[in-house]
Amino acid sequence: MQASERPHMCGSVHALYNQPMQQCAPYRVFKNNCKDSHGSRTQLSFQAQNEQFFTLDSSPATDYIVYDSPPALSISSNRSPFSPQCSQSYMSDNACGSPLSRYSGVDDGDLRHVLRELENKLLGPESDTDNSSSWSFNDVVIKPSSLTRWNRVLDLAPSLNLKELLDACSEAVSDADISTAEVLMDVLEQRVSVSGEPMERLGAYVLEGLRARLLSTGSIIYKKLKCEEPTGSELLSYMQVIYNMCPYYKFAYMSANVVIREAMMNENRIHIIDFQIAQGSQWIFLLHDLAHRPGGPPFVRITGVDDSESAYARGGGLQIVGERLAEVAKSCGVPFEFHGAALSGCEVQLSNLQVRYGEVLAVNFPYMLHHMPDESVSTINHRDRLLRLVKSLSPKIVTLVEQESNTNTAPFLPRFRETLDYYTAMFESIDAARPRDNKERISAEEHCVARDVVNIIACEGADRVERHELFGKWRLRLMMAGFTQCQLSPSVGETINDMLKEYSPHYRYAESEGALYLGWKNRALATSSAWR
Repeated sequence: MQASERPHMCGSVHALYNQPMQQCAPYRVFKNNCKDSHGSRTQLSFQAQNEQFFTLDSSPATDYIVYDSPPALSISSNRSPFSPQCSQSYMSDNACGSPLSRYSGVDDGDLRHVLRELENKLLGPESDTDNSSSWSFNDVVIKPSSLTRWNRVLDLAPSLNLKELLDACSEAVSDADISTAEVLMDVLEQRVSVSGEPMERLGAYVLEGLRARLLSTGSIIYKKLKCEEPTGSELLSYMQVIYNMCPYYKFAYMSANVVIREAMMNENRIHIIDFQIAQGSQWIFLLHDLAHRPGGPPFVRITGVDDSESAYARGGGLQIVGERLAEVAKSCGVPFEFHGAALSGCEVQLSNLQVRYGEVLAVNFPYMLHHMPDESVSTINHRDRLLRLVKSLSPKIVTLVEQESNTNTAPFLPRFRETLDYYTAMFESIDAARPRDNKERISAEEHCVARDVVNIIACEGADRVERHELFGKWRLRLMMAGFTQCQLSPSVGETINDMLKEYSPHYRYAESEGALYLGWKNRALATSSAWR
């Protein structure tokens, strides 16, 4: 969900876009009973009226706040230890527990039972006792004696819903069963469409990622997705569409602004380091707020860190951001200075940040840290290195907003299922904002979301830059770097509540362990927290 990395999809993916649509069974997420290595976990339930939704794993419970804004939320906790290896769906780096149901109205056990019955009808009841060649969609063992069985099961593929087909195809790809995967992909191509239902639209991009992974061309495909890239102004307009349709960016900007404004209430000289400044829009709102501060506005200096991708989207370098913010500050009467650091987070050193004595420091990480490689990718571990560097600056406040998902070190199959679950919720939320045949929506999804999906599914190692972690894991990283979490004030939740009134009532928010969660229906999608 990085505001700057949104290139154009091209090449073979377009072959998937115009496939005829078929009706798919409704999608439903069920409760997960995955526990951590300590055998317990915290539960956070998003609930509206009498509907029962999911449980969200998190870190050890403290005090919970329930907001009465419609729809109401309910939060429960057994005050048990958190394991960063588990989460609310397929959250185990070690595939802990039994995965969440990923089929429409049928859980894993029921699906295996149904498939087994179908298998018996095809092969006869003697297959029940042939354990040496048994199979399931969760634990496939491809042997010569089981190939015929797989081929016969493929005959049933047209009767499966789209989510079941995608999952079965991911298992075939995981096992490098090329013949099975290719047949399933042929079926899938007839079931996906960028103008269809949310799962059909997401399926188009997921299928492209699976195909690239099967052919071991994930990195090549991911890089080639930048071909025929739209102009900077076009890309910026697509990003603006997403910004207006969904509250994800506003959630990041507004929650962080409230935290920083309150932390700097009595400070006269403020230095803000933004590690993903993009267009700089976040700080326009803060400058207006500071202009009306009792006693007069403080001196504000902003250091904007960004890479070449953001420069492309802006149509120019960071000087454009600096000039824009300087004009806003002048119109508000706020003394202002801007410093641009045009480099990636992995390249940032102390000298790039130009910290000055006498300025009180605030640091902002908006949907940025998950792009930093950690110990699973590089011995340098830039993710933790940057956190330690920031801590050495003794900031008064640090704001962190990240996707609530686990795709960093999880093996391929749990990562695939988590990605499918997470982006299904996101595509559903986008679907609520625009008609399905809306060309702006189609382009915005294509340019602002698709490449992330393909990267998570098709790439590995350093080429996989989309590496999300759950809040519990971020919490541990920050604590290990020396940070202490700050409790969010009620005004943060009030601000988000007011903002969400502009959107679908299916968006929910809740606070747990001092972090604010933003969710769509039964799925948490982002968290906002503060540290010092």
